[in-house]
Amino acid sequence: MFYSFNYTPTGADVAGSPKKIDLLLSAGVVHQVDVLFQDGCNHEEFVQIFDGDHQLWPSNRGGAIRGNATVISFREFYELEAGHNRLQAYIWSTLSSDWKEVVINIGVLPKQILQPLSFKEIVEAVTGGT
Repeated sequence: MFYSFNYTPTGADVAGSPKKIDLLLSAGVVHQVDVLFQDGCNHEEFVQIFDGDHQLWPSNRGGAIRGNATVISFREFYELEAGHNRLQAYIWSTLSSDWKEVVINIGVLPKQILQPLSFKEIVEAVTGGT
């Protein structure tokens, strides 16, 4: 599954009061994350993605993803369980006007597709279960 969320910040979306967007995803494994910044963002529009109180991306707490005419794209392996599959994006800007839309794309697949066999299952297959 592939999810896309977009938001154009405003002057009200500042570091101390960012816009919170709920990212409702399916259960499975987040395997791909892309954050798209349009030309004109000038590294002045910021994104953080959290799972509850835990900052996921970027991994350094307090850090923020930003760019200009850039796609920040990375592979991931973050499991989401049924009933616990809502992340939150926080978006803000230091621009005073001419805000640009930020797009967050997230790929989620079942764990069985990304990791068909566990380590234990591989060992059992190789050793014949002994």
